[in-house]
Amino acid sequence: MAERNVIWSDRKRTLFGLPLSFTKYTLTEDRLFVQTGFFTTVEDEVRLYRILDVKLTRTLGQKIFGVGTIQVCSADKSMADFEIVSVKNAAEVKERLSELVEKNRVEKRVINRESMFDNDGDPDDDDEDLH
Repeated sequence: MAERNVIWSDRKRTLFGLPLSFTKYTLTEDRLFVQTGFFTTVEDEVRLYRILDVKLTRTLGQKIFGVGTIQVCSADKSMADFEIVSVKNAAEVKERLSELVEKNRVEKRVINRESMFDNDGDPDDDDEDLH
């Protein structure tokens, strides 16, 4: 396996914020890896330029134990929407991930075209309410 320049790595934390699971997350300059399993190990990866949105959520229990969950939305077929569950320093990890995503999108010249339509498919005409 090729040498990876690992920027961040952590395990999914369970009871009392302890890393007692078989899910491992690894962030490099251009990819995010999610490795799961004990007897059968599966490693998924998503290229950072394919990530569209990241969101941090923290329950009361997660706040008490200093962990959080990062929700990731990507354009990757095998890992469209997934979570980086219960990791330490989640706010810092989310910020670093966001920075790397933007850096990769600029380097690859990928632009994100946001939808200009309402949920009903019509163009977004919010100024109609102002008349």
